[in-house]
Amino acid sequence: MTGTAEFESCRPLLLGLAYRLLGSMWDAEDVVQEAWLRWEGTDRDVVREPRAFLITVVSRLALDQLRSARVKREAYPGPWLPEPVATAEAGPLDTAELRDTVAFATLHLMERLSPPERAVFVLREAFELPYDEIAEIVGASVANARQMHHRASVRLAEGRDRFRPSSREHEELLTRFIAAAGGGDLSALTDLLHEDVVMWSDGGGRIRAALRPIEGRDKVRRFLEGLMARYEYGAVSVVEVNGHPAIWMRIGPDDQLVVLDWHEGRIRGLYGVLNPDKLARVRAASL
Repeated sequence: MTGTAEFESCRPLLLGLAYRLLGSMWDAEDVVQEAWLRWEGTDRDVVREPRAFLITVVSRLALDQLRSARVKREAYPGPWLPEPVATAEAGPLDTAELRDTVAFATLHLMERLSPPERAVFVLREAFELPYDEIAEIVGASVANARQMHHRASVRLAEGRDRFRPSSREHEELLTRFIAAAGGGDLSALTDLLHEDVVMWSDGGGRIRAALRPIEGRDKVRRFLEGLMARYEYGAVSVVEVNGHPAIWMRIGPDDQLVVLDWHEGRIRGLYGVLNPDKLARVRAASL
């Protein structure tokens, strides 16, 4: 196999890895392109395992970029949400772990982790790398890598539902939400909201959106009530994003992707992505 063919055979995996580490497919593509340039300049006769070599290169490049990106995200106008991607672009999803670590809510939760913790968690959970390889990638001891994985798992478990709905159940719940929101049925909408629901809106400073998370059933209900009173809802459809169904809709003049995270059959997380830069891929995939 030629060097180009070897790299291309790994490209979907590398993009999926970089995307999980960065939460942005734009940035992930930049990292994979840089990895390609480094691969081109490498004496491949001394590379015993191309896949392991490329995973290491991409992980380290993504770690460097994530450290600088976190500074920019702290100055972001309002909540920063991951860039959603069509499921077909998310890389391999052959296992439950690969699917779970690319889920939109999980990517959002991973923003709580330090860059090394995020890398350790993704490499272990999604790609099942042994701790000695992970430790070498992140520049830590094996014991520290194990500790980072444990800390990351505990922090993420606090925000994730152990029993996620199936795709069919997820789509049925989305249909109920669409019917309640589109029909202005506040009673049905309130019944769908978890008591501790949190709503995030990412307009990126380009589209008007709430600048802080909205927390609690009553506050989220009032916010949605205000939207329904102020704007007309346009076409609504269900699209496959990050391994799960999501809602593509138009509210007033703006397109929006709405991702719902469920806990015990109710909405605990409601993510509204309005920033047009982050919607380009989903829009193109849904046309």
